[in-house]
Amino acid sequence: MTTDLTRPDVGKTTRTRLRTEGLQVGYDDELVVGADGGLDLDVVEGTVTAVIGPNGCGKSTLLRAMARLLAPRHGHVLLDGQRIDRMPSKQVATVLGVLPQDPVAPEGLVVADLVARGRHPHQRWFRQWSPDDEAVVTEALAWTGTSEFADRPLETLSGGQRQRVWISMALAQGTDVLLLDEPTTFLDLAHQVDVLDLVERLHRERGRTVVMVLHDLNLAARYADRLVAMHDGRIACSGAPADVLTEQTMRDVFGLEAKIVEDPVSGTPLVLPVGRRQRERDDSDS
Repeated sequence: MTTDLTRPDVGKTTRTRLRTEGLQVGYDDELVVGADGGLDLDVVEGTVTAVIGPNGCGKSTLLRAMARLLAPRHGHVLLDGQRIDRMPSKQVATVLGVLPQDPVAPEGLVVADLVARGRHPHQRWFRQWSPDDEAVVTEALAWTGTSEFADRPLETLSGGQRQRVWISMALAQGTDVLLLDEPTTFLDLAHQVDVLDLVERLHRERGRTVVMVLHDLNLAARYADRLVAMHDGRIACSGAPADVLTEQTMRDVFGLEAKIVEDPVSGTPLVLPVGRRQRERDDSDS
């Protein structure tokens, strides 16, 4: 039976897909996330959540813990109500797809073979590669506009093309939940928009639940249903973009003076930083 890449009913409920409870995560002797008693976060089905915050605030560390790539010091991550650390790896991989910040592939690996790796969680000793798997890979390549690259080595593609291929692999994996760690890093603005448009389509047309770490606040506001602003390893505030991206949040979380206006294209909040020169000019005029 062919895997259906669509999820038409997702997004009509408020079921929690991912949850962190009292989460504390760190490296060596340093506690990066949840030092103030643990971090609690719910990710609701059928939503796009963008985690934002200054460098070093724990955004990627939180995502790695949610992806089971980093073991918590304390607390738990729950996937569909089950502790993710107690679930078999293949079971997790059929529900949760992860695109790390800097994914790597063996040198010379061609695009079609990389995307085919998304089907590995569905393989069993009694069910090896099938025409259904081939159809899913073909559809994933077509859906992301990367079919023309199928026989090309991954390293010959541009950054934006590679990101679309990695998303193709996640799509072929057939998971309902996607965690994307800075999917637009090192891309120019046109490719950033291209990748985020693709993520939006995954959400809108395929019903995926998405959590992504983003640096660009204006793009986060445009593409996410919910923003989670982190500061010093804790959640400073969360909610709709218009509720989170305020001038006070800019000062408290980012240490930045900014004006917030309406984006004339999307109607979402648009952050306009106020630099020192402008502040000095304003002070001299007052």
